[in-house]
Amino acid sequence: MTSKGHFITFEGIDGSGKSTQARLLADHLRDLGHDVILTREPGGSPGAEEIRALVLQGDPDRWSAETELLLFTAARRDHMERLIQPAMDAGKIVICDRFADSTRMYQGLSRGDLRAKVDTLHELMIGREPDLTILIDMDPTQGLARAKGRQGIEERFEDFGSDLQEKMRAGFLALANEFPDRFRKINGAQDVDAVSRDVQTVAASYLSSSD
Repeated sequence: MTSKGHFITFEGIDGSGKSTQARLLADHLRDLGHDVILTREPGGSPGAEEIRALVLQGDPDRWSAETELLLFTAARRDHMERLIQPAMDAGKIVICDRFADSTRMYQGLSRGDLRAKVDTLHELMIGREPDLTILIDMDPTQGLARAKGRQGIEERFEDFGSDLQEKMRAGFLALANEFPDRFRKINGAQDVDAVSRDVQTVAASYLSSSD
């Protein structure tokens, strides 16, 4: 898939602050005059939001990793068709809180040895990677404490505990090494404003180089 727009994703363990940073970057770029769409995964389109409720709520053992992979891929396909690709075709900047790299981690690495299946399904059904991926890196214990402190209903993955978060952090760092052209790592242990400034610097560098 090719387009005139830009596709920026945020990744990181649960509680890393990536959702906050995605929103702050969207606000910052809008202030600069850019046309920005802020979205999330799983979700972002009506059908994908319905799948989101299925995979993020309920007992941790509600689905196998294989079933989760199919559900996430279905949600992502709908999201791409109905929101992301049309926005990019219109020349907009799409900022997405999580994308396929999270599936590579949660279902492909940390919940089973499914990485090859994740990549195969992604190639067949999605067919594109982000232009820029911002990884908010932080200590898993701190991140899990933040995530559980939200006391929301979408805590199925947080309920797997600290072992999963440790694997996730290591996996995201490995992905950053695997895809160095698009990944940029930022220290999420800083205060929110400091992280935001680092994110803005990374985004500005990417946008200026892609003009």
